[in-house]
Amino acid sequence: MRETFAFGAGQAELTEDGAVAAVLHPVRKQSMLLVDGPVHDPARYWGKGFVISSSGSHRFDAPDFTRWRQTGIDLLYRLGDLELRVGRRFGEHWTETYEVRNIADEPVELGSLGVSTPYRDLYSSSRESLNQAVHAHLWTGGADSWVWAQPMDGSGPGLGLQLTEGELWAYSVESRDADTGSNLRGHLYLHPTDHARAPHAMGGQPQLVLQPAESHRWTWQLAWHDTLEAFHATRTPLIEATTLTAEVGETITLQLADRAKGPTSITSETPGTQYVEATDGAATSRINVLFHEPLRTIVERRVRFVLDHQRPVELSTSRRFSFVPYDNETGLRILSGAWRDWSDARERIGTALLLQATRDRGWGDREELDEALAGYQQFVAEYLLSEDGTVADDSLHEGRVRLYNFPWFARFFLNQGDTETAIRIIDRYYELGGAHFLAFDLGPLLRELAKVAPRMRTHLANHAQAFLDHGDDLPPHEVNYEQSMVAPLLELLIAAHLEAPDSINPNELTRRLPWLTAFAADQPDVRLRHIPIRHWDGYWFGLLRMWGDVYPHYWSILSAAVYLTWPRDLVTRAEADQLDEAGRAILQANLVNFHQDGSATCAFVYPSAVNNRPAHVADPLANDQDWALVYALRLGSRATK
Repeated sequence: MRETFAFGAGQAELTEDGAVAAVLHPVRKQSMLLVDGPVHDPARYWGKGFVISSSGSHRFDAPDFTRWRQTGIDLLYRLGDLELRVGRRFGEHWTETYEVRNIADEPVELGSLGVSTPYRDLYSSSRESLNQAVHAHLWTGGADSWVWAQPMDGSGPGLGLQLTEGELWAYSVESRDADTGSNLRGHLYLHPTDHARAPHAMGGQPQLVLQPAESHRWTWQLAWHDTLEAFHATRTPLIEATTLTAEVGETITLQLADRAKGPTSITSETPGTQYVEATDGAATSRINVLFHEPLRTIVERRVRFVLDHQRPVELSTSRRFSFVPYDNETGLRILSGAWRDWSDARERIGTALLLQATRDRGWGDREELDEALAGYQQFVAEYLLSEDGTVADDSLHEGRVRLYNFPWFARFFLNQGDTETAIRIIDRYYELGGAHFLAFDLGPLLRELAKVAPRMRTHLANHAQAFLDHGDDLPPHEVNYEQSMVAPLLELLIAAHLEAPDSINPNELTRRLPWLTAFAADQPDVRLRHIPIRHWDGYWFGLLRMWGDVYPHYWSILSAAVYLTWPRDLVTRAEADQLDEAGRAILQANLVNFHQDGSATCAFVYPSAVNNRPAHVADPLANDQDWALVYALRLGSRATK
């Protein structure tokens, strides 16, 4: 049996035990939450959760006491030496208050308190994602914490959660593993603290100690809002900043609420992230900013590092000129074996493209770069490229074909001055069915090649039309639906529009742009602001093999490429400025993954914990993140203010 309550223009459905099983969208009449199935069950319904304390750990599910009211329900859970009371009320707003009380005679330390908020953030197919699922954008920065659940097609209304009492300092993820795979983000838990599992996470987790009879309480309120901007208009954060990145020595200006005390600006001579806090005396909030070195410094140090550490020089063949992943903890290069995301090809070609971009700007040692690139070209010719233009998956799996690889290697040969080989690779890509596949960088590459091979314009036009015909039913790629399908789709359509403006109705571009922008929000953390959600790359590309949100992931730069090249005749000046701001923020945020010695990380797994294991950690593997620098250089002046 379920009890239904009106919630604004929508509805909330509660189970007999008082948990929230569904929140019905007022327009779509579908739940914003996960529905029962193989990966979701009543044990993870909204409002259930767990506590880790010095007197024992417990999950709370069936309440020990319930009292139904006309506008909601009151619940009581007994958790050893603790009692948890929950009040749930509905109306124009949906308000929840959680209060945990120490009923023992001794102090109890609350190591973690987690409440399940199982947003319907999953990719069953592109059509179902766009029409039924949501992106859950979370910010757990103390008193200013909020969550924005955005329908994946970018439409409204969305569901906004804001903290009105207390503080949230972390979020974690459960039910992420090889069985759930890349198409489910997992169950998201909000925490007043997750100190027991990840005391370092998100700027540091508070230690909450309850004396006998003492309580800890927080309240959040949810409501429907047409846009993220409308949601933010209902909030007054203690601290915020328009810009979250600056070069070392520069200043970031901070905005404080009238009631808040804290710094109004920050500067640093040391590169890296810094948390900045403000308080109103009762509660505290923090934001996270980044100071970075000049792009040339980062690039030249990175190039020096890969030349010294990420080529398998111990080999006797031209494979010694390839680029491979590197374990920063042990100093060993990684052998891929059957794990192809650690191979000597695929995304690792981004490092070769970085060397080309460095050379072409007159940076670094020209002679050394020419020698390294000539060796890499020899490796590709001997191990990866067939006479007909087929690109092998890597030097150990020469018979396997992966369409993503083709434009990357075509771009490499074009940059080496071998246009004929680049064209041959692209022709082969289309022979293998590439017109129904969204590889990266195709639109701009086809426009460049069309200068010497006019048939590339035909490829471009046919490819664009094929995906216009697909509508919202995009063919699944390595993930059923993801940001790195939508961004290449828009990149392709932009190129077709620029090449032949009358060939594509501009509305076909503008109606798809919200599909891309919906992947990100504007949290006041440099790792999150405008960074699209990606939650599987740490597993596939990292050494820790950890699932969970990766912020920032280097392929977020695909969104930046769309924003910074968006046709200005299709947007207003204000909209163009917003796209420019988002594009720059993405490119600059990705600089956080490059270290002062030239080493790098391929994945920063952001949640405080994943499947009860500590996270909020940079993976030790340098792998494929160099694409972030390639695009920062490629976009040039558009990437800076």
